[in-house]
Amino acid sequence: MLVEEQYKAGDIISIKLSSGEEMIARLDEDTGDSITVVKPYILVAAQKGVALAPYMFTINPEAKIKLKINNVICIVKSAKDASDMYIKQSTGIAIASATGS
Repeated sequence: MLVEEQYKAGDIISIKLSSGEEMIARLDEDTGDSITVVKPYILVAAQKGVALAPYMFTINPEAKIKLKINNVICIVKSAKDASDMYIKQSTGIAIASATGS
């Protein structure tokens, strides 16, 4: 059985919302009844797979978003490839590949 590593403040997390949307963001705070995230993006279908789009277009990109936990189905630490895609999208920094060539 796979047991997921617990997430903590500063981690990039994946969130499944009760609306069906999947969000990826950096966790700022988890109070138990709500979570606060920074730079949230949602996953959207694109021509060549999955892309990231801002969760809200009309806010400051650095704004913190508070989500009530009753609107969240699950929260997990994001997989490395998803985290790398998020970092590139949110900061413009591309993470170097770990291939040995």
